[in-house]
Amino acid sequence: MNKTFLLSVLTFLFLSITTIDCRQKESMLNTNMAIKIADSFMELHPDTVAYKNEAKSYKWNYEQGLILTAFYNLYKLTGDHKYLDYIKRNIDYYIENDGTIKTYKMKDYNLDNISPGRVLLYLHNETKNIKYKKAADVLRKQLELQPRTVSGGFWHKERYPNQMWLDGLFMAEPFYTHYSKMFNEPKSFDDIAKQFLLIRTHLKDEKTGLYYHGWDESKLQKWADPVTGRSPNFWGRAMGWYMMALVDVLDYFPKDHKDRNDLVKILKDLSESLLKYKDSKTGLWYQVVDQGNREGNYIEASSSAMYAYAFVKGANQGYLDKKFYSVAQESFNNIIKHLITYDDEGHFFLNNVASVGGLGGNPYRDGSFEYYISEPKRTNDFKGYGPLMLLAIELEKSENSKTVGLDYYYNNEWKNGKRYHYVWEDTTNSGYSELGKIIKGLGAKITSLTDAPTKESLSKIDIYIIVDPDTPNETERPNYIGGDAKKTIKDWVNKGGILVLLANDSLNSEFTHLNLLAEQFGIHFNGDSKNRVTGNNFDMGKVDEFPDHPIFKDVKKIYIKELSTLRLSRNAKPVLTDSDGVIMALSKLGDGYVFAVGDPWFYNEYIDNRKLPAGFENFKAAKNLFDWLFNIKLHN
Repeated sequence: MNKTFLLSVLTFLFLSITTIDCRQKESMLNTNMAIKIADSFMELHPDTVAYKNEAKSYKWNYEQGLILTAFYNLYKLTGDHKYLDYIKRNIDYYIENDGTIKTYKMKDYNLDNISPGRVLLYLHNETKNIKYKKAADVLRKQLELQPRTVSGGFWHKERYPNQMWLDGLFMAEPFYTHYSKMFNEPKSFDDIAKQFLLIRTHLKDEKTGLYYHGWDESKLQKWADPVTGRSPNFWGRAMGWYMMALVDVLDYFPKDHKDRNDLVKILKDLSESLLKYKDSKTGLWYQVVDQGNREGNYIEASSSAMYAYAFVKGANQGYLDKKFYSVAQESFNNIIKHLITYDDEGHFFLNNVASVGGLGGNPYRDGSFEYYISEPKRTNDFKGYGPLMLLAIELEKSENSKTVGLDYYYNNEWKNGKRYHYVWEDTTNSGYSELGKIIKGLGAKITSLTDAPTKESLSKIDIYIIVDPDTPNETERPNYIGGDAKKTIKDWVNKGGILVLLANDSLNSEFTHLNLLAEQFGIHFNGDSKNRVTGNNFDMGKVDEFPDHPIFKDVKKIYIKELSTLRLSRNAKPVLTDSDGVIMALSKLGDGYVFAVGDPWFYNEYIDNRKLPAGFENFKAAKNLFDWLFNIKLHN
């Protein structure tokens, strides 16, 4: 064969493969990456979150907890029950009916073993199965008994006496905080904050703003500085654990706690410091963060993903400047570009993940630069893949300047000194806490209007929800929708506001004044009660025939019971109907819109499958609805 011809063929094939590789990666960046990354993991690990050739990974351990936490976040983002099933299948291997955790030993007093407890709390919330609560109680008991430094910090493990490591904050504090919030332990938040503040005191380097890996209060370890007790280097993943701990703890840490601002400041300061050490070529971070030019150092995947996750979540939650959202997006793109490879089936393989890092032990780890770069790398190590999933999921919560305001004036019910019934903070079956998470997951903010709407209060929100106005049977002195409010709301809609009216059936909602408002937009609630359901005959409340509408994209069946139908006039148009009449409607006035349905629909009890049988997709429909409302002016 002619050598010139052969060389031309080989060159063509090489360029073709390179072009395909680049196009495939570019295509991946423009699709739903969170789902692709998660589904790839499930295909590679269909039964168990474990390394096939590592026996210890089949025991209760933090890497499983990290991966399953990411899958839970994806379940809450998408509503896809397959992710919850995957979590449950993995956790149920370990949890007995009496709460016993197989392979777990409390006597080790190992903070790493606390981390999977977060998943127990998620499953208890979703299923109400008491075995998950009992198992979580066991881990809470470990924290109660965990050995501590003289200053009150948790030892990392019993076999590492007097030592606090950055890793330990992620292993213990998100579970500790969530448990304390869920089971009403307000005094624990002081202790949780103390752990972070002790780390800042003893491990922060004032010159660089970075944090050392570990602190030995006794100063007896060979790796410990004889004066400060600090280990000698800035290991990337250690700081990543610490940053992820901060943003995850703040989810449940009281907003009025005296130390909350300190936790946010720690996050802000460390985030700014890390930007100074980002590699200029790859846009990522080194294994030993401040020594990028030293031979043997390398761009490390897990720490880069962890920082980016903390950046984007911090930006989404308002803890960090919005520039960190862009930094996180760039970091994610750079991980895909520089560190991801994939096979012919499209499975993701994350490279350059340090498989382990620690201090002391046998063989002894001295915390030197040479030690950190000597540890082996492992492709698709869970400690890198989990943060990559979390980062991709958080990036799906795209920047969105919209604010959704929920009425607390016309729906003003109280129980035991607290608001309840269709309000954001109600986490029981009657609340809207899960809807709030969906809205925040779409990047928007939520707020409440505790007084009658005014021009000023409505100017601060983009969507205004009025749900189930009170009757005298629900509230001693109901606030009725009056003439001034009617005009104010109408003017606001006319100028571009989006009003969402969610009524109820004839026995549970005040219709007279609600209809005076709704009829301005051509919508009238009939005050009847359709789709009545007896007992657990959920199919009596099903709707499974849908028009071609964004609300029902990929939705096969929803549950909506005991609702009021609608009568429409003027500009109002039906969105969903059945044989009984109009169920949902949309009206346009000026630059604004009004969406109406005769049921609260989205309350916690029936938004997901905690009570509804699998197959009902209220979660997906709720997400679709608000995604559509946020962009309605682009489509109409």
